[in-house]
Amino acid sequence: MTAAPEDLLPLALSRPLEAISGAQRLLASGPPQLAASIAHQARGIGLRQLGDVDTAIRELRMALRLAEQSGDRRRELDALATLGATLGRAGYGKQGLACLERAVAGSSGALAGRILIRRADVLLVLGRHQDALEDLRGAVIRLRRAGDPVWEARSRNYRGFAHLALGKTRQADADFAVAERLYASAKQAFEFAEARQNRGLVAFARGDLPLALEYLGEAGKRFEQLGVAWPDLAIDRCRVLLAAGLTAEAKAEADRAVVEMEKEGGQPTKRAELLFTAATAALAAADPQTARKRAEEARRLFAAQRRSWWSARATAAQLEARFLAGERGPHLLRQAVSSATRLDGLAAAEAPAAHLLAGRLALAADRRATADRQLKRSGELRRGAPPLARAAALLGKALQAEALGNMDRMVTACARGLDALDEHRLMMGATELRARATAHGAELARLTLRDAVRRNDPIRLITRSERWRATALAAAPLRPPGNKQLLADLAALRDVVRRAEGLAPGTPGGTALERERRRLEDAVRSRTLKAHGDDARAIAGFDLGQLFAEQRDTTLVEMVDVDDFLSVVVVRDRRPRLHPVGPLSDAVVEVQRALFSLRWLARARRTAGPPLDVIGTRLSSALLGDAARDLGHGPVVIVPPGRLQALPWHLLPELANRAVSVAPSAATWLRARRLRPPTGRRVALVLGPGLPSGGAEISQLSEQYPEATVLGSGAATAEGVLDALDGAWLAHIAAHGTFRADSPLFSSLRLDDGPLTVYDFERLKQAPYRLILSSCESALAQPVGADELLGLTSSLVPLGAAGIMASVVPVNDRAAVPVMTLLHDNLHTGHALAESLALVRAGCGDDPVAVATACSFVVLGV
Repeated sequence: MTAAPEDLLPLALSRPLEAISGAQRLLASGPPQLAASIAHQARGIGLRQLGDVDTAIRELRMALRLAEQSGDRRRELDALATLGATLGRAGYGKQGLACLERAVAGSSGALAGRILIRRADVLLVLGRHQDALEDLRGAVIRLRRAGDPVWEARSRNYRGFAHLALGKTRQADADFAVAERLYASAKQAFEFAEARQNRGLVAFARGDLPLALEYLGEAGKRFEQLGVAWPDLAIDRCRVLLAAGLTAEAKAEADRAVVEMEKEGGQPTKRAELLFTAATAALAAADPQTARKRAEEARRLFAAQRRSWWSARATAAQLEARFLAGERGPHLLRQAVSSATRLDGLAAAEAPAAHLLAGRLALAADRRATADRQLKRSGELRRGAPPLARAAALLGKALQAEALGNMDRMVTACARGLDALDEHRLMMGATELRARATAHGAELARLTLRDAVRRNDPIRLITRSERWRATALAAAPLRPPGNKQLLADLAALRDVVRRAEGLAPGTPGGTALERERRRLEDAVRSRTLKAHGDDARAIAGFDLGQLFAEQRDTTLVEMVDVDDFLSVVVVRDRRPRLHPVGPLSDAVVEVQRALFSLRWLARARRTAGPPLDVIGTRLSSALLGDAARDLGHGPVVIVPPGRLQALPWHLLPELANRAVSVAPSAATWLRARRLRPPTGRRVALVLGPGLPSGGAEISQLSEQYPEATVLGSGAATAEGVLDALDGAWLAHIAAHGTFRADSPLFSSLRLDDGPLTVYDFERLKQAPYRLILSSCESALAQPVGADELLGLTSSLVPLGAAGIMASVVPVNDRAAVPVMTLLHDNLHTGHALAESLALVRAGCGDDPVAVATACSFVVLGV
């Protein structure tokens, strides 16, 4: 059936493939010139939407010729305007505007409104936002008066863009919301998806990243249903991912979109924008070579398209890449100052960052006056700026104050910047987003720590270290929207992984299961990231006086990394003392050597390399230095930096038989210490499948805890285990563990129905008061952000676990059985978890495997 000509043009923007097919059928029927002009115009618009711009322009030129031959003036003006808009989108801004000027001059009423929209589109592409806004105001009035809801929706959609570019988020969201409603009423599916995407941009501009991800995700599904690959969506998703601290994902998203466009073709203007987006993502991922290449490609395209606003931004990205690669000198400084001035004139959002770059270069060249001017400009705050922009401006103020030697002003600016980033973090409900977002504050925190080290001031150092350490663990994660679907996806993931593990290598079906695993993991993660934050969850800051009050005979050791140099603050007897230690990289090397020895002993049951006591002495020197002689005689709490979070502390001779616990921060340890055990002493014992020991430890422990809930032999399912763990006084899980460095929240314990991941643990209302994990590497966590941890044990801290014992390396399952039995004997007599582990370590004698097994475990919390 051949579509009526008047139906094709609305269809071209809503369902481009259907419109192209309908236009071809109409043209095949040999229509008159007027109808043929409409068919060619519909084909041109549809092809433009699908990225084939060159063919689209040819179709639109044919539509214009046929319209001129038909003698219908309105048809001619409409075709001329569409051609002008498409030329502008293709990078021929001058030609496009010339066509549109002619069309505007010859039109009136609703037709004039439609043409003004298309001229505004080209003006937006060229970065002339105020001019576009003037056109769109006129378009909205004309089209509303004419009673044309679809074109009124388009005028509002474009006007929303103009408002957004000028920083007017409230007006932008109002326009997008009306456009969305009008598109829905008119069943304009493609444009409805665009409006939903645009509302995601508003949420992003306001700093609400979960809402932005939600809107962009919905838009993506709608585009996919329509069979459209929309480059704008990749650009917008990349920007949101960068703001969330998900730099690797942002770079991958941008690179995929660039490759796809190079393969499939598309609008040259969009190719340039994609390349610019890929350059900014590469900068954030610390890949200056790729960033410079992408930025230069984008700059050349923008220049050829006469898009000065975009070209200036690409130039700034190119200069940033050169700086990141190590380039310095007067030539780069002059270019950076010129770039910042140019961006100021264009009112570009990147102007403050350009001034910051110029200020850094001026400081490196000892050009103090220039540095002061540039850093002052970078620190100018725009009214109503979102938290990330405020934090960036305050970084400029802090660097300016530091250059002037005004350390108090520098610290104040840093504190205000970190406060702004707290606002940013608390908009997010997902643990991963909160953790990764701290990367935005890394330099602010480092400036204050560097100042404390210079002053040799332990109080300042520990207080400032605590300000930006393990902040993501200060509150429990919030549940994402669509929780039922999340549960269904997690259950399906367990089933897929369980079935895949049962297949022999090369078995048919394995590839399909792996593909389904990746799809389900993407779905779980995507759904979780959309959880919204809650400002009311903000946790009070660290108070040194409260630490003194709670310490009693405990010594706290806070390890601080400042510019790859390790310093240790020892807090004992209400006195903090600062001990310089040495390069953090040296400590990391010694830790890796120690972990290798423990892994070897777990497998071979004999020593490889130096004896454990020699390894322990080396560790002590690299990690604690002189602080090792300042630990007193009581329990020790260690607060290491993220890169040192999982290591065998009991190997250190000063800690060998001491009660040692580890905490992500002193504030976290304080919160754990104040937790009260549940009134009932409910115990849960869980046995996962496939352990070489055959579950001997659970069998013995069930005799020690006759009232315990025991799950194993097919009963250790995710739902059953979570139910048993929720609010338990003590839980012990003997199961194989897997740490996923690539995606730490998919780290898991192997149960009878598949892996129990961190996402599953986050469903607990209340974590067990004490939890013992005798599984392999369950104490590992991935350092992310500024100094945050993502992993199995760290996820339980904000859920109310007071103490967790887990291993830092794979352990010998059979050797672990007596260790666990002795540990519970000590717990049964009233000892705390760290004390119980210390007693086990003291009773190992000279057996290297027993010592290695005991030392492979650490206690997190109290």
